[in-house]
Amino acid sequence: MSPAFDLRARAEDDLRAIRVAMEGSARFTSVSGAGEMAVGASAVLAAGVAASQDSPAAWLAVWMVEAVVAAGISLAAAARKARRGGGTLWSLPARRFALSLSPPLAAGAALTPILYNAGLLDVLPGAWLLFYGAGVVTGGAFSVRIVPLTGAAFMLAGMAALLLPELGRDAWMAAGFGAIHLVFGAALARSHGG
Repeated sequence: MSPAFDLRARAEDDLRAIRVAMEGSARFTSVSGAGEMAVGASAVLAAGVAASQDSPAAWLAVWMVEAVVAAGISLAAAARKARRGGGTLWSLPARRFALSLSPPLAAGAALTPILYNAGLLDVLPGAWLLFYGAGVVTGGAFSVRIVPLTGAAFMLAGMAALLLPELGRDAWMAAGFGAIHLVFGAALARSHGG
């Protein structure tokens, strides 16, 4: 093997190691403020629809549909923002964000039928806000500073919803998933490029 080949192979290995290190230290910056504002608007709309439902099953169905709609909006907006910045949702920072966000969301999803079957509908908004907030805080550890702060706001709203359920399930859902997404989404859009 020639010395020139060894030098070239070593340089390629070094460049690969530098690329991996840089990607590992990067932040997930594709959370879309505009997308989160759209999620907030859809949550406010869903709160109005849910409040008019006659049965607990119909109420829960509205919020399950809203969860799917909100996830779709968030993913589509994040993918669009990532593409605009020359990135992808498969980058290491994006995968870390998703892997940190997912366990609290899965825990909330697992607890939902248990609380519903126990007739504890008034506990669901607080639980959902707490679990979602915990996911956003942990995922936000790999993002820009405003993201974990947003998660903390969701957690505070969740605690308040559990302490003051008499204000109403849909009021808490609109205030939490609606207003918090709208306020923090606007701040994210303004300070972090959309």
